[in-house]
Amino acid sequence: RPPQRRKDDGPEYVVGRNPVLECLRAGVPATALYVATNSDPDDRVAESVAIAGDTGISILEVGRGELDRMSTNGMHQGVALQVPEFEYAHPDDVMNDAINSGTPPLLVALDNITDPRNLGAVIRSVAAFGGHGVVIPQRRSASVTAVAWRTSAGAAARLPVAQAPNL
Repeated sequence: RPPQRRKDDGPEYVVGRNPVLECLRAGVPATALYVATNSDPDDRVAESVAIAGDTGISILEVGRGELDRMSTNGMHQGVALQVPEFEYAHPDDVMNDAINSGTPPLLVALDNITDPRNLGAVIRSVAAFGGHGVVIPQRRSASVTAVAWRTSAGAAARLPVAQAPNL
């Protein structure tokens, strides 16, 4: 079962035409799609708008300055996807689901991973190999941010990620 999302914390943004489209295709929970006015729309932008419209995600036209403020590096390519802060699964639930899956359980526990891009890549790899989940420490570890979402290519929407006090 996919991880749950928290509704009370602040949003984050996935930016860039390919990352936004991949997140939308994968069903990443999102609250709004921002599209720059006067941008050069291409097939990726058109498909992103279509998916957002079909799934009830708000579509907002904004100026490039607004998108510049949403992205830390200005590499938004005229689109941004607002995603709520990630809520982690409980490690016991991930373990029980893996044991009861009917297949040999495969969980990956990560220690000392501090780069969210590396975390996203591991989540993507675990999903590709049929894993049941990823467990990370609560402290001194990368967390599932918009950067990790983007790098996971949507796998973070399908694979539970749990935080444990101690590995």
